[in-house]
Amino acid sequence: MIDDFPLWRAVAGGLLIGLSATLLYALSGRIAGISGITGELLNASASTTERGWRWRFLLGMLGGGALVSVLGAGVAPVFNVSLPLTLIGGLLVGYGIRLGDGCTSGHGICGLSRLSRRSLVAVAVFMGVAMLTVFVTRELRS
Repeated sequence: MIDDFPLWRAVAGGLLIGLSATLLYALSGRIAGISGITGELLNASASTTERGWRWRFLLGMLGGGALVSVLGAGVAPVFNVSLPLTLIGGLLVGYGIRLGDGCTSGHGICGLSRLSRRSLVAVAVFMGVAMLTVFVTRELRS
């Protein structure tokens, strides 16, 4: 439940995400777009150096989540959606990432902080679609 989630956790999480994106950009000039970072791992022509920092970044994200879970400070996810709907949702998200030339982290965190108009439009579109999706799925359930 939302009542079980203290505000300080959201603030701490947001600060850590912002800090990691800032450090990646300040130290390497790279944008912390998770889909781009992950997608380039699958690129056969990527150099070992390119793959190395990408693996470290992704493993750091997963490791941070695992550490919070082990320490008992995390909130356990609840999945009450069928596997077929989850797969369809994943495919639609992947299509949207390609169509929008970036993901929520790339546009929403990094793009907006750089005052990118393209990212502002992208964020407005995916937030609008997310709100519409929640509305429609709630109406279908009732």
